[in-house]
Amino acid sequence: MTGWCTHTGLAVALDRENVDTDQLIPARFMSTPRSEGYGDFLLHDMRKKSDGTPIPDFPINAVPDASIVISRRNFGSGSSREAAVYALVDFGIRVVIAPSFGDIFASNSVNNGLLPARVSEAEVDAAIAKLVDGAQEVTVDLTDKTIRLGNTTIEFTLDDVWQQKLINGWDDIDLTQKHKRAIAASRAQHVQRMPWAIPVQQTNFRSARRDTVSQ
Repeated sequence: MTGWCTHTGLAVALDRENVDTDQLIPARFMSTPRSEGYGDFLLHDMRKKSDGTPIPDFPINAVPDASIVISRRNFGSGSSREAAVYALVDFGIRVVIAPSFGDIFASNSVNNGLLPARVSEAEVDAAIAKLVDGAQEVTVDLTDKTIRLGNTTIEFTLDDVWQQKLINGWDDIDLTQKHKRAIAASRAQHVQRMPWAIPVQQTNFRSARRDTVSQ
């Protein structure tokens, strides 16, 4: 995963509350291998007709190059499916701006390089009002946690650890690896203090068992 500090792209408004993960990607598409891409499944039942053709005036269809979505509260609620984030990322979305997010969705987003930028409802109202006539260019800066839309600058809320993960392109494993020296040192101290608590390697256990039986 590639880290980033600033992103400039077209923003579109998805003026709906409670856009849940079941809407972001319906369950029937989740058996598709990720290698085939999930972008076409994003909001499938909202932005496509029953015959599968796109609804022309649906925001994301009207601006297919958009990489920033501005939406309402409780975005990404519902089931914990990480595939909802895959669908956004594979479609080309890098940032979602909303007053609140589903907790697991927000965590999954960060682990996949997608920024869940939390702002106030009043700020979302103002941003969506600016997009009434269509998409506009928006710049998001992770280093100072700001969003610039026209002549307006908005500060967004983001956990400091999540900020670090996005900037460095880290997931949870990468974040743990950052502390590998401290972990190794702690383990060495633990072995010295309580050697009896360290699990016996399986190969050694089998060897010891064979030796016992032979005696």
